Formats: sequence, structure tokens, C-alpha cells
Amino acid sequence: MKVKKAGLLTKLVVLALLIGLAIMLLDLGKQTAELENQIDDLEAQRAAQIQVNADLQDDLEHSDDLESQMDIARDELGLVVPGEKVFPITE
Repeated sequence: MKVKKAGLLTKLVVLALLIGLAIMLLDLGKQTAELENQIDDLEAQRAAQIQVNADLQDDLEHSDDLESQMDIARDELGLVVPGEKVFPITE
């Protein structure tokens, strides 16, 4: 029984398919790396938002605290207690 050898055209077609598959794999690897970077960025954003939410929850829970209200008045509104003097520090 004779085994028929692959012709030149068949070899070229197989080579073209292999090259195409290699290019597709490289592209998929690049896409995977980009998606992993996006996941990392989103996880960092999520962690930051969780911290912001926790800070807001803490502010809400301590909104009736007089000391907390005074801190807000000083830091955010620039208010002072009567008789208190503020000395701005410039660098």
C-alpha cells in the first residue's frame, strides 16, 4: 500500500493555518492581560469606595456628637469658638 505524500499546496495551507492560530493565541493573551489589568483597577476602585462608604457611615453615626460637629465647623467651615484665636501656618 502506498502512502500519498502531502503536496506543496497542502503544506502551505497547514502552515498558513498554524500561523493564523499563533496570531490568534497572541491576541487572546494580550486581551487577557488587558482584562486582568481592568479587574485590578476595578478592585482598587471598589476597595476605595468601601472605605468612603465606611467613613460616611461613621460620620452619620457620630453626627450628633458635639465634638464631631465642632471639628467639622473648624475644618470645613473655618469657624472658631468665641475667644479662640487661629494662627494660620504657611510654608
